[in-house]
Amino acid sequence: MNVRLCSSSSELSSLPFVEGLHHPNINLKRDHVEPFNTAHCAKNTTVSYTGGRKGVLSKHVIPRHVEESFIVEKQLEEPPEKLEYVRTLLIDNYDSYTYNIYQQLSTVNGVPPVVIRNDSRTWEEIRQYLYEENVFDNIVISPGPGSPTCPADIGICLQLLLECSDIPILGVCLGHQALGYVHGAEVVHASEPVHGRLSEIEHDGCRLFSGIPSGRNSGFKVVRYHSLVIDPETLPKELVPIAWTSCTNPLPFFENQSTDNSLNDPLSKVQNGKSSYLGQFEAAPNTKVLMGIRHSTRPHFGVQFHPESIATSYGSQIFKNFREITEDYWTRSQASSVRRRNADYAGNRRLTNMQVPSIMNNLLKRVSVLEKKPWMDINGDYLPQLYDGDEIDCFSVSNKDHPINEKKSLKLRWKKFDRLASRVGGADNIFCEIFAERGAKNTFWLDSASIEKGRARFSFMGAKGGPLWKQLTFRLSDKSGTATKVGGNLLVEDYDGHTSSFFLEDGFFDFLNRELLSFHYEEKDFAGLPFDFHGGYVGYIGYDLKLECGVASNRHKSQAPDACFFFADNFLVIDHLNEDVYMMSLYDQATKETSWLDETEQKLLRLKPRPITEKKTRTTKPSADSPTEFGFYVDKSRDQYKNDVEKCLEYIKDGESYELCLTTQLRKEIGQINSLGLYLYLRESNPAPYAAWLNFASEKLCVCCSSPERFLQLDRNGTLEAKPIKGTIARGTTEEDDGLLKMQLQYSEKDQAENLMIVDLLRNDLGRVCEPGSVHVPNLMVVESYATVHTMVSTIRGKKRPNVSGVDCVRAAFPGGSMTGAPKLRSMELLDSLESCSRGIYSGSIGFFSINQTFDLNIVIRTVVIHEAEASVGAGGAIVALSNPEDEYEEMRLKTRAPVKAVLQFEDAM
Repeated sequence: MNVRLCSSSSELSSLPFVEGLHHPNINLKRDHVEPFNTAHCAKNTTVSYTGGRKGVLSKHVIPRHVEESFIVEKQLEEPPEKLEYVRTLLIDNYDSYTYNIYQQLSTVNGVPPVVIRNDSRTWEEIRQYLYEENVFDNIVISPGPGSPTCPADIGICLQLLLECSDIPILGVCLGHQALGYVHGAEVVHASEPVHGRLSEIEHDGCRLFSGIPSGRNSGFKVVRYHSLVIDPETLPKELVPIAWTSCTNPLPFFENQSTDNSLNDPLSKVQNGKSSYLGQFEAAPNTKVLMGIRHSTRPHFGVQFHPESIATSYGSQIFKNFREITEDYWTRSQASSVRRRNADYAGNRRLTNMQVPSIMNNLLKRVSVLEKKPWMDINGDYLPQLYDGDEIDCFSVSNKDHPINEKKSLKLRWKKFDRLASRVGGADNIFCEIFAERGAKNTFWLDSASIEKGRARFSFMGAKGGPLWKQLTFRLSDKSGTATKVGGNLLVEDYDGHTSSFFLEDGFFDFLNRELLSFHYEEKDFAGLPFDFHGGYVGYIGYDLKLECGVASNRHKSQAPDACFFFADNFLVIDHLNEDVYMMSLYDQATKETSWLDETEQKLLRLKPRPITEKKTRTTKPSADSPTEFGFYVDKSRDQYKNDVEKCLEYIKDGESYELCLTTQLRKEIGQINSLGLYLYLRESNPAPYAAWLNFASEKLCVCCSSPERFLQLDRNGTLEAKPIKGTIARGTTEEDDGLLKMQLQYSEKDQAENLMIVDLLRNDLGRVCEPGSVHVPNLMVVESYATVHTMVSTIRGKKRPNVSGVDCVRAAFPGGSMTGAPKLRSMELLDSLESCSRGIYSGSIGFFSINQTFDLNIVIRTVVIHEAEASVGAGGAIVALSNPEDEYEEMRLKTRAPVKAVLQFEDAM
């Protein structure tokens, strides 16, 4: 990908969709912008504005098709009332925070906005919606990667800012910079990139900031995500500064009570290779940064900060103020085109809350957020996609009629054993005695190995079971790995060992969705069960399935399957809270009676705890400076990794990304090894709430996972939850040091910035599929402690809309934002160009999709993947503007410590 900071306006005029920029009287350079003076009186038009102000505007800069909207007319005899709904066109610049704006506007405006990508519609199409159908009342331009000087980054936005002089527009971050650039201001590098950090804001009291305090210690703190700024020295007369930073240095989210960095500061006592506590970064030059502008004659505004961020104060108030500006503009304006809009408003006022969204949906069938992607959020509804003028079923796949998609009516038999788990030796003894015969082939164990503080409660385990059991193995096609076309080969193996192969043109997610929608069951069969997994698919989704989630291509191809799942019909559930054990068996009318329940019950009741023996002393090898010393080979050397960090910092400096999660892989040939024994050792040495064991014998594939991170969960109440981890530090050797390290992580400005950026990203991803106003953050930046590390964890929740499926929710958020960075799509493209191999299963997700449409998936980290006698361990870290290459390399090594140590010590003990 060609990443650069464009500067020439000639590049803009050469593209057809910015044709309007080449008007002889409109130039983008400040020294060519003509002031409005009396020399143009013969061709000037007097304009009336909100509040009774008047101004003079040259007709030369007015697009002809909207010129009539600036003709002064007599006051309307009966000005219309303010409206119950304000209709917003939200332009998405391929950002990962757009749907946070969407959620805010949905609640503020009374109806969700319509979202379109900046390159998905032509000016002629948008002009029809705006000026012929009068569909929208205002426009919001989202943030995004890159620069407004590059046409590919800004798309249609520059033309909207020029042509729509009579429509209220609010630009956020990149949209703010576009407003400045299109009128002649220069966009330059900031003195320092600021991402996920806060600043106090002063403003001039204009209408956009009505009801919001101003200045230092006023409480008006905003979150900033930007590397570029408008140079205030180049602002033309048409643009008025309205907000700026009130202090020179950005602020962290949490402030340490002791910010003195002398030797008396307790945080300074702990040195762990991390430049992270407060006050350690050099101050920026003593200049304030422009944070807001408005046009002097048009209802156009821009803010450099992000009002939609979870940590921005008064963000919702800014959007409310923009709604009021919009209402007042249309109700007080004297233009003839406004009269038509007001007549339309009068009709809308008679509509009910249900009718207005219904009317909007008629438009939305023509204005799709992503072409031919029906799962994408469109104005709060999931509509059938349009293709060649015909409506197509939302979840169509190329093999609609093959038997695997037949409707299935399922029944459940289950039995509960109170307090049995502790009496028979716990989850590990149950798994080993019930499922570990013949090498534990074709088995799974979703293992809540760490249940402290309510992090997890249930474990699910099973093997090749009854007649409904099957295995799905999916590989992306070679073509789909290098082009925008999705698709791949699905191999289905049934209980009897028969296999069938299908090519899925629309990919795995679409197929899995259809499969889950094909199940029917009676809820009474599951009454009284305290867990959400009622049988269904258990397995993993590999990172490369990002191709089905909006990424244009995969540069690398995984050696392991891109997705692998068992259909679990017979399985056990352990309730770690109450120590109860459940036996579960799914069947249908064609299923023969099996003896699995009876046989398993007999095995459970005969189980006895293993005798407590003194643990074998293992020879612990010293920590190696390089994993290559003990047979682990790193895909990238220390110098190569640090060089890649430097490249990430350059991308961030140029505004291409706010945060990049750079990773690498460690590999070791291990030959014949007891994979289950390795997993048991890993779970003992590094217990985790979202751990997992998977064994796909036919693929020679075992996954030993000790992940502490939940990707996404959907429960039976329709609540979605994500728990991203950003910020990791090693545990201390003494209680005092451990407490100081935990405090160092909590008050680390860099780690706070990392976490905040991913929280806002996950809010965006949930916002695409959740009911407006329901996305919230009950826990922000909480430090959790595990066997080897402290981590900073946040929790994001939302209420799923009833007309979306569980797979839709996963596809809207996959891969997990903590493993990509933000903005997600651009960041994944950049990472693909930097990383030297496919991540494979690492960075993907392990978990279940239940027949009742619930799911629970982790993030695959702290994991050993064993495939064809090779062990691989992936690790990495988030690169932000505050990152130091050496520190990032050490953090990557820290994250490999637990799985690498498990392999080395287990081999040594064998």
